[in-house]
Amino acid sequence: MPARPLSDETLHLIDAVRAALAHRADVDERTMFGCWCFFVDGKLCIGVKGGDLLVRLPPGRHAEFQEMQNTRELSPGGGMQGYFWVEPNGYATREQWASWMSEALAYNPLAKASPRRRKPVRQQGSTAPPARSGPVTSRHAPGTAGTPLRQRHSIFEDDS
Repeated sequence: MPARPLSDETLHLIDAVRAALAHRADVDERTMFGCWCFFVDGKLCIGVKGGDLLVRLPPGRHAEFQEMQNTRELSPGGGMQGYFWVEPNGYATREQWASWMSEALAYNPLAKASPRRRKPVRQQGSTAPPARSGPVTSRHAPGTAGTPLRQRHSIFEDDS
């Protein structure tokens, strides 16, 4: 089944995260659990799904972030401590945006990297293509093959 095209809102938010991480050389982009994810130094740091921002934060401060408005746990059952969805009202100002970016980037060096999965071994005579893995290296926004990224953008209304 072909992937569902991403909305303009989602593409705009992906561009905003990409711009916030542009100063780093250790960023990879991949899709994971229906989310466009940004890996910093090989570790999941920030993601985008719809208009929500996924941030990886210190698990020791999980209760603190859980009490904040416009945030919700990735896994309410407690299986993914430190991962939170931030709703658009939670990053609506430059100050809020900068706070979430700096929190996620500050925790990243302390976060544990997930072990890389081994590529499946292809059986001789198999006609199925190997599974796609690894970072997305396109310099185009997802879902816009051949269309270059906009140079200037903002997720804030006052910069339209």
